[in-house]
Amino acid sequence: MSLAGFRFDAVELPPAALALREEVRDFLAQHRDRLRPMHGGFDRDFSRKVAAKGWLGMTWPKQYGGHERSSLERYVMIEEMLAHGAPVTAHWVADRQSGPNILKFGTEEQKQFFLPRIAAGELAFAIGMSEPNSGSDLAGTRTRAVAVQGGYLVNGTKLWTSNAHLADYMILFCRMSEAGKDEVDRHSGATQFLVDMKSPGIEVRPVINMLGEHHFNEIFLTDLFVPEDRVLGKVGDGWQQVMSELAFERSAPDRFLVLFKLLADMVRMGGEDPDPSAATATGRLITHLLTLRRMSLSIAGMVQAGQQPNVEAAIVKDLGTRYEQEIPEVARLVFNAEPDLSAADAYVAMLSRGLMNAPRLSIQGGTREILRGIIARGLGLR
Repeated sequence: MSLAGFRFDAVELPPAALALREEVRDFLAQHRDRLRPMHGGFDRDFSRKVAAKGWLGMTWPKQYGGHERSSLERYVMIEEMLAHGAPVTAHWVADRQSGPNILKFGTEEQKQFFLPRIAAGELAFAIGMSEPNSGSDLAGTRTRAVAVQGGYLVNGTKLWTSNAHLADYMILFCRMSEAGKDEVDRHSGATQFLVDMKSPGIEVRPVINMLGEHHFNEIFLTDLFVPEDRVLGKVGDGWQQVMSELAFERSAPDRFLVLFKLLADMVRMGGEDPDPSAATATGRLITHLLTLRRMSLSIAGMVQAGQQPNVEAAIVKDLGTRYEQEIPEVARLVFNAEPDLSAADAYVAMLSRGLMNAPRLSIQGGTREILRGIIARGLGLR
């Protein structure tokens, strides 16, 4: 299947991945009391149980606490966790992108310190990228680091930082202060740091969402000292590193499986002989899901082959966001249900959460405008 000049080849799951799917389902059945209609609960105990099964750091070398399994096996595990609404937030960012970023760019000391702890479900990470007034335009970051004796002093603000109030560490994206240079090259001086969230100089303020829940945060950094051994990769190489990191974030099935249970309930409510309009609407959503899954699985195959599908990942994220925002709107119209968070009916309550949750999907992982700019650049259109 080709899309705008990009190739998303069909990927067959190996026997080991198919066997793992049944194992994960059995595990989730044993922890049914922890599952919710939408995944995302922050549950460190559950994360440690997942780690004990060998499902964190699955593809990493064993010397760093990994298990040297395939990207396709990891993909199957993620699918099952998301589809069942498992509380994966405590390990999600660390396992999905922070760990792989450290494995790819970190020093040996950093790998030895962080990776085994992530693989054991002991460390939660936050993503210090977006900022006020620049949002997903990471090239416009204003957070600055200045070299001092033994490390760096950082000043600036980050916004929309999910679970920063619960995280142990944050990979911080900022720019080295180089007077005038970054006015010509917006990527110059970009650098990433491994920041201990308990460090002096960090203030985390909650940003409450439309559901009245606290997931997002605004972070104020005031003379935050970061030791020189906590630079991730090379000073000035942060732009290439963060693009590599975002590929891990944008292509995963969490970009289209968050509302899987609502879709399943639409099928259930339609029954064996659904109304033609309901069948058409639900069938279209299922078709889109299958297409997105094939694209996402193809990217997992590219990662397994050692490729870096940054642009393909942006396509999946853009299409996945639009798809997930469409599900609750279609569900509301097809079954004539009005949102009510306090409703006793599980379908209505889930629909309500889906509608209230939908706006944030346009923010996480990159706004649509930024993503389409990346795609256009990949096509040579800009």
